[in-house]
Amino acid sequence: MFIGGSDEHGIPITIRAKKEGVSPKDIADRYHSLIKKSFEDFGISFDYYSRTSDALHKETASEFFTQLYQNQKFIEETSDQFYDELAGEFLADRYITGDCPKCNEPGAYGDQCEKCGSSLSPRELLNPKSSLSGNKPILKQTKHWYLPLEKYQDFLGDWMLKEHAHDWKTNVLGQVKSWLDDGLKPRAITRDLDWGVPVPLADAKGKVLYVWFDAPIGYISATKQWAEEKGENWEPFWRDQNTELIHFIGKDNIVFHCIVFPAMLKAQGSYILPTSVPANEFLNLENQKISTSRNWAVWLHEYLEDFKDKQDVLRFVLTANMPEAKDNNFTWKDFQTKNNSELVGILGNFINRVVVLTHKYYDGVVPSYSGNYPELQEIKEFPKKIGEYLEKFEFRNALGQFLNLARLGNQFLQVQEPWKKTDSPKEVQDIMYVALQIAGMLAQLSEPFLPFTSEKLLSMLGLSSISWDEIAGTEMLPVGSKINEGSLLFEKIEDKDIEFQLQKLEKSKQQNMQESAALNQDTGKEICSFDDFQKLELRVGKILSAQKVEKADRLLLLKVDLGNETRTIVSGIAESFSPEEVIGKQVMVLANLAPRKIKGIESQGMLLLTEDSTGKMVFMTPENSGAEVLNGTEIG
Repeated sequence: MFIGGSDEHGIPITIRAKKEGVSPKDIADRYHSLIKKSFEDFGISFDYYSRTSDALHKETASEFFTQLYQNQKFIEETSDQFYDELAGEFLADRYITGDCPKCNEPGAYGDQCEKCGSSLSPRELLNPKSSLSGNKPILKQTKHWYLPLEKYQDFLGDWMLKEHAHDWKTNVLGQVKSWLDDGLKPRAITRDLDWGVPVPLADAKGKVLYVWFDAPIGYISATKQWAEEKGENWEPFWRDQNTELIHFIGKDNIVFHCIVFPAMLKAQGSYILPTSVPANEFLNLENQKISTSRNWAVWLHEYLEDFKDKQDVLRFVLTANMPEAKDNNFTWKDFQTKNNSELVGILGNFINRVVVLTHKYYDGVVPSYSGNYPELQEIKEFPKKIGEYLEKFEFRNALGQFLNLARLGNQFLQVQEPWKKTDSPKEVQDIMYVALQIAGMLAQLSEPFLPFTSEKLLSMLGLSSISWDEIAGTEMLPVGSKINEGSLLFEKIEDKDIEFQLQKLEKSKQQNMQESAALNQDTGKEICSFDDFQKLELRVGKILSAQKVEKADRLLLLKVDLGNETRTIVSGIAESFSPEEVIGKQVMVLANLAPRKIKGIESQGMLLLTEDSTGKMVFMTPENSGAEVLNGTEIG
């Protein structure tokens, strides 16, 4: 059974609702319908696609919490949490932003930095502020329930790092080991919010189950919902030790599916544990992290408007670029290249030539065969090769083998050149028979990667889908069978189509910058008095030297001449300027900023910069009418 669902109690839902002035349920309803239809349009066939706002899920999550609570699996603690005095509410992690303590990226969330991917807690952020008011939040006491993960440290270490040391992906094991090496700590399972599954306790008014606790229970509730509709029993799927549970997820969910959820299942005691968690790393979009909240994404429904009937092209490119062991990048130019050179040039070209030649020579009837071409035996190895890769969750390699089969077909026709051998009709028959068997096998094997194309191919060749185990031992197209007229499987994607997509992303970038600028202009901060301004010491400086900081892509280590002294300043400008570009440049420096260690280096000031309309950083330089401005000159 293949299940999934909309995780609707996340904070991004409430952020969007506040932004649009509607209820979180309005947002959840809209996006659930949109996402569910997008999956259907792309041929992704869930047995059940649920949502965590359904009544049965709330009931299941509440029961799960209650069982653990009654069995004393939680600890109760009163602790300091960030609170926005102006908004009058405790702040969920996503309502707190600040500088990432790992990479110094501004705008990191209280639970994760979208720049470097680090998992964070709000207390780790530097310069935290509330997304609701822009104010610096205060710490205020509140009571919550915690799952003591440290009690499951030994169990998780034995289960994951010993029992599954050789059959789980190394990137997953590596992240789990890192968490275990740091030592697991209690993790809150409740939050002060009004959107989510209410905590089923009398003294928990205004509190809900934390989304990371509530969401994975959605797999259980989705199974229950499926069983209820089908009149089946849900329990064997979760309580029979012969059942295999496999989670297909992304990098940012590894900790929840490999540490938190297994600890929850172990604490509950009657459910099976995951058989495997073949998680991928991050897939970036045009060299930037995908962010739906910032509209830096490829929306499936918009894609189908722009690329009608090209679902398989996107599936193909995403599979080819799947970040199985390390981060990877999706670019529209690569999308175009893979479509034009591989789908059109290799797969589509081979199928088109085979079908056209069969109709030209034999009126679409598969000719007889009496030859001895080794390719007929060679192609029988492909179902096994591809199947083994699929079973190991190595989808890129599986797709590569499928494309190799298409390459073999092209090479076979190119070497044999049946169009040049019409004076030897028996030889041409043998060649075309082999080519047709390759085409038939491509039609069968394409289904996991290109479901819509597979359907077209099967129809074109007059075939029905057969089970994977049957493919190698079956004559794909028997002698005398009739194939239908062909049509092009794929078409070239033009430069103008790609430029349109790049422009859409550029508009998103510009809009994000405008929204960021508006937020900075209206942060809710108190009016600054003249006396406060007088405290700032702004001086002209000159950059004497610059070099990159090790293991920090954004940072440059600068030596800046302030006239009577030379300061060391670490500045996050390396993505906009090379060291060579900034040497010799006069800059404005906030000179009396308290020193701060960045990557172990004491930074003794701050350069003043802004962004231009393209998002590139720009120095605030001391403009003048030709007169020399000396280093150290005070501004103000």
